[in-house]
Amino acid sequence: QVGTEKEKLAAEYLKKKGYFIIEKNYRVRQGEIDLIAWDGDVLCFVEVKTRTNLDMALPREYVTPQKQNKLRKTARMYLAEKRLDCPARFDVAEVYAEHSFDEARIEYLENAFQ
Repeated sequence: QVGTEKEKLAAEYLKKKGYFIIEKNYRVRQGEIDLIAWDGDVLCFVEVKTRTNLDMALPREYVTPQKQNKLRKTARMYLAEKRLDCPARFDVAEVYAEHSFDEARIEYLENAFQ
């Protein structure tokens, strides 16, 4: 349920910023991408990370090099499957929900990695 809530919050945030959500929880054998959205003519592959305890690392620090590689492979599969040839980037939506998801805040990192 936490995963669903965090992705719902991130999707709402992106919609308010003018993004157009086209996929949620895109899954293939290689991995999963939480959200895929258009930001103008740029296709954004969005990893959503949540932290309820800020004593640990920042959410973005959990998008490790191994996770980035999985996201890249999954994104390539998506682009091939949809036959898209467009600018794309990888973003990270950090959801900070120390007390509850009702009071959550989002930090959005465009082009978080290549």
